[in-house]
Amino acid sequence: MKNINGKRVAILATDGYEQSELTQPLQALKDAGATVHIISLQPGQIRGWNEEDWGDSVGVDFTVEEANAAEYDALMLPGGVMNPDKLRTYQGALTFVTGFFERGLPVGAICHGPWTLINADLVDGRTLTSYPSIRLDLENAGATWLDEEVVCDQGLVTSRKPADLPAFCDKLIEEIAEGYHEGQTA
Repeated sequence: MKNINGKRVAILATDGYEQSELTQPLQALKDAGATVHIISLQPGQIRGWNEEDWGDSVGVDFTVEEANAAEYDALMLPGGVMNPDKLRTYQGALTFVTGFFERGLPVGAICHGPWTLINADLVDGRTLTSYPSIRLDLENAGATWLDEEVVCDQGLVTSRKPADLPAFCDKLIEEIAEGYHEGQTA
């Protein structure tokens, strides 16, 4: 596993994130040496969705209004249906996400996570994957969609579902270790 000591990673999520898609990357990033902050729409706690029912909660470190994308080295967007559906309609979240692309930094999005990227107008001309149900949404927004465990396009790391988490986490950590990606643009 790559070492990303000293790197700062933001995980942007809100209520309804798919529990494993936040907790497993969070642990993998910490195990690789990163400092990780949970960024959300409101302070306090956010509650996960664990496959078919509400799951555990995690504490929010900063709201999107308090957080500054310029203070981070990478961004991770977990899926779940409710989580990205809320994030993609909140302008502060879209602005926060765009800040990573403007600086050429790695971004990981799994499952329904790319929905937020669509609303931030960041997928046109990019190659990625997602949960199959949002394939058409991504293609209509100009993306090329692949049915693969993990897809990496110039620092944009995407995966389809919780079963892809080991490959997703490994590739995201590798991209964070590499740092700046010239093709990662807003």
